Amino acid sequence: MHPLCLLALRNRCRACSLSPCGLTPGTRRPGRVWPGGLGWLAALLLIGVATGCSRQPAAPAASEPAEAATATAPEAAAAETAATVDTTPPTFEVTAEELLAARLPLEETRQGWVRLFDGHTFFGWEIAAPANWRIDSGAITVDSGEVGLLCTSVPWQNFELRLEIKADTDTNSGIFLRTPLEPTDPASDCYEVNIAPPDNPFPTGGIVKRQPPTAAPTLAPDAWHLYEISLVDDTLTVRINGEQVCQYTDPNPLPAGRIGLQHNSGAVAFRDIRVRPLGLSPLLDAELSQWKQYPEMDGEFRIEDEGLLRVTGGRGQLESHASFGDFVLLSECKTASEKLNSGIFFRCIPGEVMNGYECQISNESVGGNPLEPADTGTGGIFRRQNARIVAAEDGEWFTMLLVAHGPTVAAWVNGLPVTDWTDTRPPHANPRQGLRLEPGTLMIQAHDPTTDLVFQRLDIVPITQQQPPAETP
Repeated sequence: MHPLCLLALRNRCRACSLSPCGLTPGTRRPGRVWPGGLGWLAALLLIGVATGCSRQPAAPAASEPAEAATATAPEAAAAETAATVDTTPPTFEVTAEELLAARLPLEETRQGWVRLFDGHTFFGWEIAAPANWRIDSGAITVDSGEVGLLCTSVPWQNFELRLEIKADTDTNSGIFLRTPLEPTDPASDCYEVNIAPPDNPFPTGGIVKRQPPTAAPTLAPDAWHLYEISLVDDTLTVRINGEQVCQYTDPNPLPAGRIGLQHNSGAVAFRDIRVRPLGLSPLLDAELSQWKQYPEMDGEFRIEDEGLLRVTGGRGQLESHASFGDFVLLSECKTASEKLNSGIFFRCIPGEVMNGYECQISNESVGGNPLEPADTGTGGIFRRQNARIVAAEDGEWFTMLLVAHGPTVAAWVNGLPVTDWTDTRPPHANPRQGLRLEPGTLMIQAHDPTTDLVFQRLDIVPITQQQPPAETP
């Protein structure tokens, strides 16, 4: 039997980078081994989600509690109410088998669908205000505490969002889109798809302070209801249980922002939360016209008859002509041999030898335990953060979605979130030496003479920081 493993996974608290696991923010979080064991399928993933913490840097001692936030006078009443709510950072127990069961079918991940919520943990989420956020029977639930959001750690721009929601009759909650962690006015800095009673000025399905629904749906409080939301450029469309209830066009569309779930008042639950980025463009064609080859290197990159990019041979690189800073990249890949090592480099210094961040491709695990990647793990950021689980298998097609925005990088493998990392190093033009935010090229790696893998797709869309202003008629 394998020893019991404790893995501390990153979940940051409100607008800061304090590490609830007691590790220095931005560092790799390797598994900690306890004596004895129950077998790797009984391995525990422990996650602490810090809330209401100080914005000062974390103390190095893991046992030292975060400094409590001090409420201002206008917040006194809310703080007094919140003080009666148990907002202790939750921990979760989940097996590798349970996590791997949360992967999505290939026919869905090929379209770009990934899970924002794995059904078991808050991995990839940040809590903006202390409330009793918790997970119950595969759903995110909340019913008391301060008003605030539970947000994704990375932003999304153009996308489709699907989730199921159950709310009490008098609940006031919402789904926030293109939002900061702590929005101030849904009329200007985010879009809020409301969850509210019929007597609210913007009942369920309406866009708060922007547009009410065409017809407020009647939703049973003891049932789950499917919300399908599309946000493309300036147009936001809301469907509930298959019926379109609202469509809004913004004359001044917002830039990319987080997706957030709100606690305002009353009980609400969210489950099966999925997102699909839109607007991706292919990087592969029959001539590899968007890429630069390095024939003096040993690696070989060629398009085969089926239109697949095959990577073989010794050390080498295939470099994109274009540079990208913040982006969403969807790849579909298959390793043709076991224990293969490769990777997708990004924000590279153009022309240098694979000098960038590396999103690893390696499906090898230690002793067959997927919770222990042997070499970073597919979707992990090499030498920065291991994938929390190896979610792909050699010889089988898998998808990897990579999101890079500012200092934060997130990755999904087969629809399962595996990496959520923020580079907290001082800025530096060389990504090996520090935080690189400048755009750089992409590179596909041929690692060594055993390299043999194929890519069926490499699609990308940049994340823009600000939409152009609307033209004046």
